[in-house]
Amino acid sequence: VQLVESGGGLVQAGGSLRLTCAVSGSTISINVMGWYRHAPGKQRELVATLFKEDGRINYAESVKGRFTISRDNAMNTIDLQMNSLKPEDTAVYYCGVGVRGFDYWGQGTQVTVSS
Repeated sequence: VQLVESGGGLVQAGGSLRLTCAVSGSTISINVMGWYRHAPGKQRELVATLFKEDGRINYAESVKGRFTISRDNAMNTIDLQMNSLKPEDTAVYYCGVGVRGFDYWGQGTQVTVSS
């Protein structure tokens, strides 16, 4: 399974970005999909998780109401729509997938939010 993230960049506080994770390879057993972020000097944070089996979605408290995770079956992508961005959202964002947990990861995409 290969994952490639795109869509990161520099945005002003209050702005929006949409991250896309292109998934290829053997994905038939994949049930868990999500996005992590890692900022310098901070712990890695699980931002959003989507469970394909039952459609359940979880968000970190820090992004609830601002971020939306979704998947496109036809395009085999996992998106993260990020609105009302804050400087503290600055991080490298990684998408991950797996069967029961996160088994595969992308290389990450940088998101920088200026104040």
